[in-house]
Amino acid sequence: MSKLLEMQKGAEGIVVSVNGDSRFVSRVTSIGLTPGCRVSMLKNEKNRPILIYSRDTMIALNRKDCSNIEMEVNG
Repeated sequence: MSKLLEMQKGAEGIVVSVNGDSRFVSRVTSIGLTPGCRVSMLKNEKNRPILIYSRDTMIALNRKDCSNIEMEVNG
């Protein structure tokens, strides 16, 4: 397992868990990032927000938040 923050551009994976305080978990799950959800990494550039594709939607997340999302990476 790895963190969403560690995924490389073009990698795909499945969300295993979302950790953090209740406000963070509520916010992330409300946009569809729930355990079992497939995610594709579109952009992961240093010092920039991370851009992912999930559930037919592009989502931008700040880097700090991505360290709280555990992933099972497929490639």
